[in-house]
Amino acid sequence: MRGRRRGAAVLLASLLLVGCSTENAARDTDDADRAAARDEDAVSRSEDGGGQRLTLAFGGDVHFEGSLADRPADGSSTLGRVSQALRGADLAMVNLESALTAGGGAPTDKELEDPSLRYWFRSPPSALDLLARSGVDVVTVANNHGADYGVEGVRESLEIAEDAPVAVVGVGHDRAQAFGGFRTTIKGTDVAVLAADAAMRESADPIWASGEGGPGIASARATPPRNLVRAVREAEATQDLVVVYLHWGAESSTCPTDRQAYLARTLADAGADVIVGSHAHRLQGSGVLDGAYVNYGLGNFAWYHGRVPESGVLRLRVAGDEVVDEDWLPARIPLAGGPAQPLAGGAREAALETWAARRGCAGLEAAPGAPGAEPEEQPEEQPADRPAYAARVQRIDAGVRARMTSSHDPAACPVDLADLRYVRVRHEDFEGGQRMGELVVAVEVADDVVDVFRDLYRARWPIARMRLVDEYGADDDRSMAANNSSAYNCRTVAGSDSLSDHAYGRAIDLNPIQNPYVMPDGIVPPAGRRFADADRSPGAPYVKGLVRDDDVVVRAFERVGWEWGDSFADYQHFFVP
Repeated sequence: MRGRRRGAAVLLASLLLVGCSTENAARDTDDADRAAARDEDAVSRSEDGGGQRLTLAFGGDVHFEGSLADRPADGSSTLGRVSQALRGADLAMVNLESALTAGGGAPTDKELEDPSLRYWFRSPPSALDLLARSGVDVVTVANNHGADYGVEGVRESLEIAEDAPVAVVGVGHDRAQAFGGFRTTIKGTDVAVLAADAAMRESADPIWASGEGGPGIASARATPPRNLVRAVREAEATQDLVVVYLHWGAESSTCPTDRQAYLARTLADAGADVIVGSHAHRLQGSGVLDGAYVNYGLGNFAWYHGRVPESGVLRLRVAGDEVVDEDWLPARIPLAGGPAQPLAGGAREAALETWAARRGCAGLEAAPGAPGAEPEEQPEEQPADRPAYAARVQRIDAGVRARMTSSHDPAACPVDLADLRYVRVRHEDFEGGQRMGELVVAVEVADDVVDVFRDLYRARWPIARMRLVDEYGADDDRSMAANNSSAYNCRTVAGSDSLSDHAYGRAIDLNPIQNPYVMPDGIVPPAGRRFADADRSPGAPYVKGLVRDDDVVVRAFERVGWEWGDSFADYQHFFVP
């Protein structure tokens, strides 16, 4: 993202496109031409570092009160030495614990909060300039102060965001925009960043929970948090990496609440890869939960007092959707307040021990590289910079069902959705990077499919792309033309009235361009013509993505009892006989 910052006018336009509804998110990804152009721009993606690891950096609560009040007006000010850790990341994010206004709006009622604990904070537009100079890329205002100055204040926040040098998330003109988040591509990895407030409600004003037709903050207080879960599932369906920043927990507690643990599990199950947060004003535990990285509390980062001084920058190294290294850079807030200041020497070592100890009550496994974690051995067959194989099998939930309206008709298809499974598998792409692909297959073959793609991943056999055929309107010709590998599609065999193996979730087509269907009256897809006569004999010269007799692909499918369609010149087709 360095050198490629987006203005917030572009940001808000993109939020409206990707976040307006499930239908709009699907429409954005259903454009086959756009998807093909993005994925087939190999030179551009390679130069941008496709498949490389990303570094994410997170800080906790920031506002500009007390000793920090004058900083935004100084056009050269930053968050000090800690800014270096933020600038060194590919994407850095903090929580702005205040309304974003230049002075508009009136303080909202906070009748649900103890009178002695009621606070109203605001930060001027120049605060975003300061954060940008400090290396911050994304700011969330989804917290218990983001709407401190009511509807007028929220509308002003949105106007400020339009011209901001950082992305502002967690607020919107309506619910869809508030949950829409920020999406970008960094080093060939598609990243979605979402945010929501799950802290105790301080006011009954509806501005604190953005609705269908009104502005406000993204709220995740409901059980279950349907709006946030829906947003995560939609993002997970099209993005390689899904990050969620939450405002959650109990103030002054160093251990997560039951509610935090519930939210973490729920979001991990929905497809979130990194879940971080703040609100307790203290550091809480970090680690791995069900394959997702979770931080329960990042504490204060730039605050008007240092009575709770523990702070720092959480840096995560990510490959694909997996955190492969955790690095905590401990810091301390001065007693008089201000930005966090990095620690060194014995103070740093003591802070690292405290960081590791906080994991004890969090119920999390140590992440790779975490303080106190045992070093993990790298599998011999994997290069050190390549993530391990990963796969996930799940039932067809409401989110996936909503995406399958083109490929499945309950009244006409031979298999019920309850007998299908949504499968995510890691695969190598044509540029040598790693991506999570998606397939829908019959429940009885799902585990076999996971095993097949494990073999292909270990062998580094490349797959151009792997998305649900619904992204192409379930049009097999469009899917093949985009070189999309796919599975379930309730359709007939080309040129006949007979149902295809795909209609039963018992067939997979791989790299259709390199492995076309050669028929007497033509070749599909047309772009596969140059591969129609390719040498597919054992030991033939290697061609990227092309299936050959007795190669790793054929052997992997044969081991689970599947057959290859080479006998009828359908070279992309593998099926259960």
